Amino acid sequence: METEIYWRAVRDNDARFDGAFYLGVKTTGIYCRPSCRARTPKRENVAFFTTWADAERSGLRACLRCKPKNAAAADPQVEKMLKVCELLESEDLYSLEDLAEEVGLSPYHLQRSFKEIIGVSPKKYSEAKRMERFKEELREGGDVTAAMYDAGFGSSSRLYEKAAERMGMTPAAYKKGGQGVTINYSITDCELGRILVARTIKGLCNVAFADDDSSLEENLRKEYPNAEVVKDAKVLKGFVDEILKHLSGEKKRLDLPIDIQATAFQMKVWDLLRKIPYGETVTYSQIAEQLGDKNKVRAVAQACANNRVAVVIPCHRVVGKDGKLTGYRWGVERKKKLLANES
Repeated sequence: METEIYWRAVRDNDARFDGAFYLGVKTTGIYCRPSCRARTPKRENVAFFTTWADAERSGLRACLRCKPKNAAAADPQVEKMLKVCELLESEDLYSLEDLAEEVGLSPYHLQRSFKEIIGVSPKKYSEAKRMERFKEELREGGDVTAAMYDAGFGSSSRLYEKAAERMGMTPAAYKKGGQGVTINYSITDCELGRILVARTIKGLCNVAFADDDSSLEENLRKEYPNAEVVKDAKVLKGFVDEILKHLSGEKKRLDLPIDIQATAFQMKVWDLLRKIPYGETVTYSQIAEQLGDKNKVRAVAQACANNRVAVVIPCHRVVGKDGKLTGYRWGVERKKKLLANES
């Protein structure tokens, strides 16, 4: 979670984090402040350091543009929120009042500042950390019940509620890498080439376009490597028919059940996307504003990119601020054709 907080600060060029950490870019050999206005590097090429000295010991050199050695101390409010993160990551349990006392704020101001700086409430952050610990225990072969209590979940009902929200499957299924989950799929022709529609017993888990069947099947199996994947056109007929009618303009609204893993933020974005009327578009910034934070444009774009059920969650209806058709998971040309058909 800490690295995700740092990465969010880098994406947003958040100067409040200057001095709290430094980012190193492996491909350039340079380290910078979070607020550096140089082109944002790819996530996989970034490493984070507590001090500039740590960055230099790893062989990196200071950026001549942002001069990271000259960075003042981090914003005091940021330091307090990072301290709260440390407390929430410890084995001890803290109430909101306890946390507020530790950093010298009122519970109200702590709640508001934490959500604004970190991106989620203290409660959500704590739940995410517990889920991380739980998943790590399972990956190492731990018993589900023992892992549940070690991670701080007081009851199995609470754990399964959070598991369904964050893992997309039960804890037992997750421990087996998805084994035991059956996915049926079908591939057919459509106006945009070949389309794959896949479902679990709960709902659609994949709707994708491509030019050939092999790449569609390969991507599906790669996404669900340990599931039982079965080609069954009969089971999918109802879903496929509705999607094809939608693509041809016969059915303007799709209201199909989905079963995909997502964060709470992604679900909020996807819920808004499903409310965009047929034939209309909105911008990434408009979605961010509807979520109450105009600075989350990139996060909204990333949520769109992570959509795995094309047209059911109509991410193709989101465009750039200038109206340009930005990236689309299944190709910008398909996005262009979808919008043209709908208009």
